[in-house]
Amino acid sequence: MGNHQRRGIMFIYSMRAGTVRFIAVLCVALAALITLIAFVPELQPMAAAAEETVNFEGIRSNEERVAFLAQFGWEVEAEPVESTTVTIPREFDKVFAAYNELQRREGLNLADYSGRTVERYTYRLKGYEGYDGTVLANLLVYRGRVIGGDIATADSAGFMHGFTKP
Repeated sequence: MGNHQRRGIMFIYSMRAGTVRFIAVLCVALAALITLIAFVPELQPMAAAAEETVNFEGIRSNEERVAFLAQFGWEVEAEPVESTTVTIPREFDKVFAAYNELQRREGLNLADYSGRTVERYTYRLKGYEGYDGTVLANLLVYRGRVIGGDIATADSAGFMHGFTKP
């Protein structure tokens, strides 16, 4: 048997005390940042916070639809003036794309329901501050969930906006 010599490689690295302190401070700062990220609540824009308080689910009866609109401060007549089915188009033209943009500002998106047949309920508002004409509230409901809608005048030269009061 022969003698085998083992050869190892050894690395030596030296650091000055100032470098060690710098790395220690860096590690403490990183740990503090991770702790802040983990324990400080996430800040949300006011619109997102308002969305959380509105219930879009479980809207199956007339009373629930009226209560849904009341969440935004709208008072409507007890019964809808119209109840019908509509189909959300698979491809949006300019008009429907603009209408969907109105929905997106409310945190909704009709593109998720393209090609689906939904219920549309139209209610007459009992009053609209600053406007004397007829104002209607439209709700688009799919399987008990409000997926869209608007507040609009019956006049062709009137206005239309989302559920949130301007």
